[in-house]
Parts: sequence; C-alpha cells; structure tokens
Amino acid sequence: MPHDTRTVLLASATALLDGGGVEAVTLREVGRLSGVSHMAPYKHFQDKESLLAVIATREMERLADMVGHAAGTPHDPGGTLRSVLHAYVSWALEHPVRFRLIYGGPWTCPRPELERAAERTAGVMADVVRLCQSSGEMPDRDPERCTCLLLAAVHGAVQLELAGHLTSGTDPDAVVDDLLDLLRSTR
Repeated sequence: MPHDTRTVLLASATALLDGGGVEAVTLREVGRLSGVSHMAPYKHFQDKESLLAVIATREMERLADMVGHAAGTPHDPGGTLRSVLHAYVSWALEHPVRFRLIYGGPWTCPRPELERAAERTAGVMADVVRLCQSSGEMPDRDPERCTCLLLAAVHGAVQLELAGHLTSGTDPDAVVDDLLDLLRSTR
C-alpha cells in the first residue's frame, strides 16, 4: 500500500468514484476511507472538484501513454491505430465513470492540467493518424480533424453502448472497425 498520503487519498477517491460516481466522492468520505482525519484531504486538494480534476488528468495521461506506447511500433500503422482505438474502447467500458468524468466532469472553472493532458492525448493520436496517412491507410486530410472524427466516433459508440442503445449485434469495437475500413476504402 502506498505510504504517501496524497497517493492514498487519490486511490480512495478513485475507488469511491468507480463505486458510486461523482456524487459518492466527498472529501470527508475520502479521508475516512483513507484512514486519516476528515480535514486531511483539504491539505492536498482545495475542494472536491480539484480532487476530481487530478483523477481525470491522471486518467487522460494514462491514455496518452497507452497511445504513445502503441505508436512506438510503426511497422503496421493501420493495425496500430485499430489497436489503439480498441484499447480506448476497452478502457472506457471498463471505467465508464472515469470516462464520463474526463469528458463531462463537474468543471466549474478551467482546468489547465486536464486541458494539457487532453491536448497531449490528441497530439499523440494525431501522430498515429499521420503514420496511417503516410502509409496510405487513411485519406490525406488534416490529421487533427481526422483524429477528432475518430474520437467522436469512439466516444459516440461508447456512449451508445453504455446507454444500451447500440443495435443488436453491434458493439463499439465493430463501429471502430467499420469506420477504419470505410476510411481505408476512401483514400
């Protein structure tokens, strides 16, 4: 078990988030679950939103690392992109509350750390798209817009799946595959 109080607080908050959503996370409950006083979380986080922003930023950084690691194997750019998007779908379906937090959290003020992490993730994803374009796997269009298209499709498919609205026999991975096949055929 980690000995750093901040790390323990973040682990407790993440467990509460995963188990009960944003509403379940209170600084008092985070302190209780962490075995510290109910005031200890305030020494590390200004408020609940600040705590949730750190969790969201860590998850976004994790996604950027995942994409970057996969992009480190450019021998098959199309396969790399497919693997990255499938991994992204898997993460979102395994951690739906974290997914929703990142993309729709309770942000009442700008969160520059989360914005930087999101920009990094999108930039790494755009690098994979560029590799696909240079190998002929995707149409030669603006890579940032292609990245937005891919992420919009993935996010939409995940949201539909989480809400139970994908048609029978369809899942987010199938949507990803269909989109990539379509893009490949239009290059």
